[in-house]
Amino acid sequence: MTGATTATRRVRAEAGAAWRSFLRRRTAVFFTFFFPVILILIFAVLVQTNPGDSGSGGGLFAEPPAYYLPGYLAVVVLFTPLSRVGSSVSRHRESNRYEKLATTPLTRAEWLLAHTLVNVVIIGLAGLIILALMALVTNAGVSFAALPLVAVFVALAVALFCGVGALLGSFAGSQDGVIAASNAIALPLLFLSNTFVTPELLPAWFRPVMNLSPLTYFARGVRELTYDAPSTAVVSGSNPLGGWEINLLVLAVLAVAFFVAGARAIPRTD
Repeated sequence: MTGATTATRRVRAEAGAAWRSFLRRRTAVFFTFFFPVILILIFAVLVQTNPGDSGSGGGLFAEPPAYYLPGYLAVVVLFTPLSRVGSSVSRHRESNRYEKLATTPLTRAEWLLAHTLVNVVIIGLAGLIILALMALVTNAGVSFAALPLVAVFVALAVALFCGVGALLGSFAGSQDGVIAASNAIALPLLFLSNTFVTPELLPAWFRPVMNLSPLTYFARGVRELTYDAPSTAVVSGSNPLGGWEINLLVLAVLAVAFFVAGARAIPRTD
């Protein structure tokens, strides 16, 4: 019990330091919370959606507004952990902070867990802003009854991409390299993971490839929980692996795998 208590204290102390570091970076705070606002104002308010074309190949944003909630959440779930954790690992490497950490009881897994918890809080707050905006500025018929389960999806996805960010930060040569690599990974995933682009708009041969993206299971699961789609508007083949339970299970397994890989990749010294 004593060992568990001291580990909890170490994680709490590192998480507190990471939270204070985030608050000191005002630019990061601004873009983390206001980028989703700008995104929704542009696409959900100015561009809007055209559900009347959804059955005739109307292109992007041809589904009802609520259909795209997983996409808006995916923006912060994907980009924020990759850039924040990746940059933190790279910055620690460049300043030789891991050599100092190696002399403390804090393990690499505890360090990554602390930063993951901070990112869960940050992205959870950003997600609440997205949900509030969707309710205020669109006519999205979002079902909010399953918000606790949506929070679980968000937490698992954040843990997963924090692990990926740790991998990028451990292997990229510099912070610039981390940012370039994270954008190269995040942009294709964002638009090819059943978020904004429906499967019907993609070639038939590519649709099975979507199952290789971890973000696909997040988007499908959240959509199952929040989007009450009319029977005529359900996208054929959009969720071939079953309901939200299957997507949650797959996401959980992937989150554990990438978190463990990311923790092991963090250098003890550099």
